Amino acid sequence: MTEKMTLSVDELAQELGISKPLAYNLIKRNDFPSLRISERRIVIPVDALRSWLNANAGLIGG
Repeated sequence: MTEKMTLSVDELAQELGISKPLAYNLIKRNDFPSLRISERRIVIPVDALRSWLNANAGLIGG
């Protein structure tokens, strides 16, 4: 089975161990990697998320 290329907002919250409201706050950030597929569907590319986490380690909330 292949690894998923994207995560839903619910999956993002689960993977990061954060609440869904906090995950939605993250995707509203201009620097956060998310793609709006339709009016109601937002996905987060896994590779871009990893890069963003590495670049922002220790800076979230600051």
